[in-house]
Amino acid sequence: MKSARSGWAALRGICHRPKAQWHEGGRLVGRVAGNKMGRNESTLSFEELVAAAASAEDVLAVTGAPVERLAAHARPFPASPSYFTRQPRFNDSYVLLQDLFRKYGKLPAAPPGQVERIAWKTLKDYQMASGESVKASLYNTCINIGKQLHRIHPQLRPPAIADAIDDFTRDINPHLNVAKPIIVDKFGRALGVGRRKTSVARAWVVEGTGEVQINGKNLSEAFGRVHDRESATWALRTTERMNKYNVWALVNGGGPTGQAEALAMAVAKGLVAHEPALKTALRRGKPSAAPGLTALAPAPRPAVRN
Repeated sequence: MKSARSGWAALRGICHRPKAQWHEGGRLVGRVAGNKMGRNESTLSFEELVAAAASAEDVLAVTGAPVERLAAHARPFPASPSYFTRQPRFNDSYVLLQDLFRKYGKLPAAPPGQVERIAWKTLKDYQMASGESVKASLYNTCINIGKQLHRIHPQLRPPAIADAIDDFTRDINPHLNVAKPIIVDKFGRALGVGRRKTSVARAWVVEGTGEVQINGKNLSEAFGRVHDRESATWALRTTERMNKYNVWALVNGGGPTGQAEALAMAVAKGLVAHEPALKTALRRGKPSAAPGLTALAPAPRPAVRN
């Protein structure tokens, strides 16, 4: 009876070990029992293992150290104080930003032109990335703190700020994208591409007499409505270049109105490649719903009658 009790005590001591030592403890008892009985450890029964583990001297002889036991009240300590909250990741980031703002918030800010533009995640994107439900008010406050810290002069900004706001920025920064320049090839052609909804237009603009060909058809055959014709040639009419350039275009997708507006964008890009000085005029005179109206000349407001 005493041997069985001591065997149970030895097994409980092995079971109280950390998880990494659990299987090693089982192999240890089997090895001790196999040495005693001259048998393979995998053929021993549970009662034989209990009897083999009863001798604490044998266990100490193999391990060289007594069996370690954990206290009954011992529990793992969480690494973060926000472990038991609903948003542990967001709370840790929020607290970190507040601490950094209290520490570095009074550093001088850089001029607007020297601050690198970054793209911030939307609330929906952050919730999908973190898997946490965050209130919009708290997230907006966190983003405002991050923006103020990002305005600190780059030479004075500590690296910890960049690490703190990294969770709230997008992986791809669209502000770093550079548009591919449109060049005039050796034949004098400039290729412009325009899109509107599901319509895509590719227009080759070359100096000529004002001829326009769209999918092998002239302007009247390609677009039956007058409004669509005026939209397609808007860039040439706005800059008074109707009789100076020829346009050959390929248009597909969408309806006639979408194709005409996509073609207007493509022709404008090709025209700017020939004459870069027209870019300002084209930007200021954006096409509107009514023909002949621009952004600087809106339609007159109707009179209000009492």
